[in-house]
Amino acid sequence: MVGVSVLSNGQFQAVYNVLSFALASMIFATLFMLVAQGRVLPRYRQALITSATVTGIAAYHYWRIFDSFRHAYIQTTIGGDYSLVAGEGFNEAYRYVDWLLTVPLLLVETIAVLALAKKVQSQLLVRLVPASALMIILGYPGEVTAEIGPKLVWGALSTIPFLYILWILFVELGKSMGRQPAGVAKELRGLRLTLIATWGVYPISYLFPVFGVWFNSDWFEGPGSFVFRQYGYSIADVLAKCVFGLLIYKIARLKSFADDRSFAKSEGH
Repeated sequence: MVGVSVLSNGQFQAVYNVLSFALASMIFATLFMLVAQGRVLPRYRQALITSATVTGIAAYHYWRIFDSFRHAYIQTTIGGDYSLVAGEGFNEAYRYVDWLLTVPLLLVETIAVLALAKKVQSQLLVRLVPASALMIILGYPGEVTAEIGPKLVWGALSTIPFLYILWILFVELGKSMGRQPAGVAKELRGLRLTLIATWGVYPISYLFPVFGVWFNSDWFEGPGSFVFRQYGYSIADVLAKCVFGLLIYKIARLKSFADDRSFAKSEGH
């Protein structure tokens, strides 16, 4: 359980709204991916199903996060500050449970949309999935501690599997680009960069409390740090899951058109 003792009315409403936005994004991204199955060839539907699973899991956890936040604070006076309820807390662990499930699945959908040979897919996933799980597990102790030293240590340990994943995405997956249809390779490069860029927001949000100490700034300490962290994590989740899923859908469509001209014609392409 984490949280700050007091949030101003504006800070409470800011977090409330961004959690609501993330929840709505996850719900409707899930619905879109499920109803869009027929717009791609069967061999690419696994990627869309996996994407819907990712946003569906995230929607459930954002509902729990939203509910936890809503009940963790009570407004002391009309229009005044919100105080942490005695014995309660904002359960940040929901995020890490979500990431433990969804981050490996994000990598699975990335591999699935490439439609590589089964052996190649298996070799990549055996390396990527454990590394992604280790990255999340190592990051959690640093998230819940209030001490800067342990936070930096756990953050550094979590960065090791993160860099390993980046290496595989750029080096190993780069080898498959030349085997993709014209136009698809460009989209895949954009997909890979989107994944890296959105993942890069998480460590920045993680380090907001550290920035508060380093720069001695109220923006990054206490309530300010808490609000910025919730915004960073929530917006990064929407980009890394919903927007990333839409890019997966676009690539699956392009590959479907390249594989089957009759299907492309039927789709008006």
